[in-house]
Amino acid sequence: MADKNDKNEFNVAGKFYVDTQCIDCGQCYTSYPNFFSHNDDNGCAYVSKQPSTPEESAECDEAKSSCPVEAIGDDGE
Repeated sequence: MADKNDKNEFNVAGKFYVDTQCIDCGQCYTSYPNFFSHNDDNGCAYVSKQPSTPEESAECDEAKSSCPVEAIGDDGE
């Protein structure tokens, strides 16, 4: 389960985030490139854009559900 106290430094501010347990598998940024990206230097994904509609929030929830190591959280500030 993602830990909001362990967010990686690349996330944009907002509800969704990726924490440091990310293994850079590519699932989120390949399936949901409008909201997730990755940092080649650190080998981690991050939230590059927060959702602004209920439909976009649903996509981020789907990304969260598909994360194999549960590194995506939704209790961010």
